Amino acid sequence: MVVCGDDGLAHRLAAELRGVYGEQVTLVVPPNERTVRPPVVGRARSASAALFDRVVSAAVGTVGRTGTTGQPAAAPPGGRPEGEVVLEAAELSEAVLAEAGVARAAALALVYDDDETNIRAALTARRLNPRLRLVLRLYNRRLGQHIEELLDQAAALAAGDDGGPGTAVEASTTVLSDADTAAPALAATAVAGTSRVVQTEGLLLRAVERPLSGDGPGTETGLLTLALLSGGDPTGTDGPFGAVEQQPRLLPDDEEVRQATGRQAVVLEHVSAGAGTETAAPARRAMTGVPPLGSLFSRRLRWSLAVLVGCVVGLAVALRVVTGIHPLRAFYITLLDLFAIDDPALREPLGRQLLQLLSAFVGLLLLPVLLAAALEAFGTFRTASALRKPPRGLSGHVVLLGLGKIGTRVLTRLRELGIPVVCVESDPEARGLATARRLRVPVVLGDVTQEGVLEAAQIQRAQALLAVTSSDTTNLEAVLYARSVRPDLRVVLRLYDDDFATAVYRTLRTAYPQALTRSRSVTHLAAPAFAGAMLGRQVLGAVAVERRVLLFAAVDVDGHPQLEGRTVREAFRAGSWRVLALLGRADTSSSHVLEKGDRVVVAATRRGLAELR
Repeated sequence: MVVCGDDGLAHRLAAELRGVYGEQVTLVVPPNERTVRPPVVGRARSASAALFDRVVSAAVGTVGRTGTTGQPAAAPPGGRPEGEVVLEAAELSEAVLAEAGVARAAALALVYDDDETNIRAALTARRLNPRLRLVLRLYNRRLGQHIEELLDQAAALAAGDDGGPGTAVEASTTVLSDADTAAPALAATAVAGTSRVVQTEGLLLRAVERPLSGDGPGTETGLLTLALLSGGDPTGTDGPFGAVEQQPRLLPDDEEVRQATGRQAVVLEHVSAGAGTETAAPARRAMTGVPPLGSLFSRRLRWSLAVLVGCVVGLAVALRVVTGIHPLRAFYITLLDLFAIDDPALREPLGRQLLQLLSAFVGLLLLPVLLAAALEAFGTFRTASALRKPPRGLSGHVVLLGLGKIGTRVLTRLRELGIPVVCVESDPEARGLATARRLRVPVVLGDVTQEGVLEAAQIQRAQALLAVTSSDTTNLEAVLYARSVRPDLRVVLRLYDDDFATAVYRTLRTAYPQALTRSRSVTHLAAPAFAGAMLGRQVLGAVAVERRVLLFAAVDVDGHPQLEGRTVREAFRAGSWRVLALLGRADTSSSHVLEKGDRVVVAATRRGLAELR
């Protein structure tokens, strides 16, 4: 496996492939990355530390700052298997890819933060190895679809030219986005009761967080307990700091579920056929970008218009009573009097003359109101492209900090769910401001660490705070300040370092026992999907369970002794994997025997997905 990248996702992906799946990995990073110790996962920590210690001592002598290729560092006695190397390169050229062994590799992941860099490298790699499995990180969804089709077509043509008839083509291209992978989990965590939805070909899975009842969900109905949360996690009643607590348990067996009555759990509540339509209507309303009619005029102006209309109706009725003319003619004459275009009632009765004077007076009042309405409507259309400010009476909303790649995707997801959002962004040129403007979401421009910025976002009446800026300290500072204002506020932090995130999570949970606290790492959520794609697994989605990740993947039954010939109920290993349904079928019975040709959706841990290989 070859992994090329310039940020934390590359390091975490390499650690995931080595520590969880036992793969040999070549990691290609920029020169300035050599002194940065990467984040690691689980048992990969010692191997990753040894790897980067070896890079500092050995690779520096073989790779120049401005060079384009590097040599593998020599393995220490008793160290890792040969073939696991780190190369440093300022640019990902054809020479660098050749030096990394792309021509002999099974899979290549291009996870640079720049889409253009990944596309250029992918085109070069496909030419070097037509059978290579490619995984690209692209933020642009539409471009990603076209690139995926192009590279797969190039692989098929190359295999047809070189392999002859009947040659199996194993090459594939998968385009993923870390922002798209992490956004659903971040959005669901920020809002209580929001479902975690995983959509795939003809199947929709919805998981919710709720306490287990005495009977618990059963496999006959298709409702399963996917995970048990740590003791006291939802309410924060852990006991004293540092006390022993129940750890989260992924994919528990039936006995564990029965013994966990009353404990908070993540439950697969709904399995249905067809694409998810439950959020389609709010999404369409949120994405139109057309201001509603009520937003064209202020409330005070609307009341003024209503009062004047009532006056006109009253005058018309009074004229009908005084003169006895037809009601329609009474309205017509009243309007003429209103706009001062009728003859004066010189020889008319006194009542008619008084009504004409009142109509003229109401007409004088109507003119400035009509002018104000025209000016307000013009101003609304003129500022439709400007950023909105949070309304004074807003409450029950989510305050979103940061409108970068991740924040933009999270904002879109929250609006698809119909959840009110107020954004806070310090950069007036941030990419997410255009999305916020299109969705008509209020935005506060300012540094969140400055006093008064969170107050402007109505943090005191917010439902939750979602801090997803790229700075850990900024996110932490904002959360601590928000908690000082609202001790019971639900907070979700995006933190990069796992150890730091765990310490912050436990401390906040203990200090504020009545509030929900979550810490999330985007690379932690996205790396399993990238690793699964490199191994040929179709990872459909991921659900964050505290500091762990539960994966949903599509797996072919053929060739799996743990699956083939077993029923859906038997195709289960506690803590590793569980078969949920046949792909595209929501009515899968627990007694269905899995056969060759079946393709199933499984819920699995990272190591469980590795064991299914």
